Amino acid sequence: MDNWKVTIPCTLAEAQAVTDDMTLDDSAFGSPSLVASEVDAYADPQESGSWALHAYFTEEPQGAWIETLRGLVPSATSAVLSAELLPDEDWVTLSQAGLEPIRAGRFHVHTPEMPASDEPGVRSFEIPASLAFGTGHHNTTRGCLMMLDSMQAAGTHVTSHIDIGTGTGLLAFAAMHLWPGASAIASDIDPVCGPAVEHNAAANAVPMGDGPGELAMVIAEGLDDAQLQARAPYDLVIANILAGPLIDLAADVASVTGANGYAVLSGLLGTQSEAVAGAYRAQGFALEDRLDLGDWTVLRLCKTGAA
Repeated sequence: MDNWKVTIPCTLAEAQAVTDDMTLDDSAFGSPSLVASEVDAYADPQESGSWALHAYFTEEPQGAWIETLRGLVPSATSAVLSAELLPDEDWVTLSQAGLEPIRAGRFHVHTPEMPASDEPGVRSFEIPASLAFGTGHHNTTRGCLMMLDSMQAAGTHVTSHIDIGTGTGLLAFAAMHLWPGASAIASDIDPVCGPAVEHNAAANAVPMGDGPGELAMVIAEGLDDAQLQARAPYDLVIANILAGPLIDLAADVASVTGANGYAVLSGLLGTQSEAVAGAYRAQGFALEDRLDLGDWTVLRLCKTGAA
């Protein structure tokens, strides 16, 4: 069987829109498997070409299929697109083989095709490349791992934490490693993330469940879920999403964060950090630290008072 690939330059927003579209009728253009990847971690994520959408076909794609794909990516109107015949190998393995392991604090994140770390004191997580965002290869996720690691190293005490917009589950897994025995829950708006988190938890020996030291997983929009509300207040809220939703969620995050609790926020550009921090200051948070990786920023805020 021949395998073909069409690569389309795009922005982060376009990559997310296409891969998150659960209603997309891809049978109209050959039922490709769609995978998004970052091309330049230091480019403006809304600049065309900072990300790429890869469409994998099991037969040579027709010209009409390629044009349908182009129509999904507004910024690719003038891009020259062509189909590439792949070697007679497993294209899934090929697509993931280029993702080198990353190191963030005491964490080593790798795909199944790459080895775990044998370095003492380093916790390895095996996270396959997938449609769920959060493999650790983007600076937002890597920055969150580094921020969480530095918090634990500084003696931050956490008995309950939540990861909003968890994607692959990676940040929730990391928090569980740093604060074993804590109450842990993760959520995402995308239904594909439920099975992804369960699969990744099994691959990394992360226990799922409702008890201490176990991870509960729910599909919910923001904090609009009875189980998420029932577990509040949280000592630590992690949200690696986007600047707009972070601002919209400020009051809700404040309502579930305990006194002197922390919010670690990412998915925002440095140019957006003041607007996000300001929304949380208005809810009783104080900015304690920030980490800049390229154009991306991670904020750590502490809830010091009432809004």
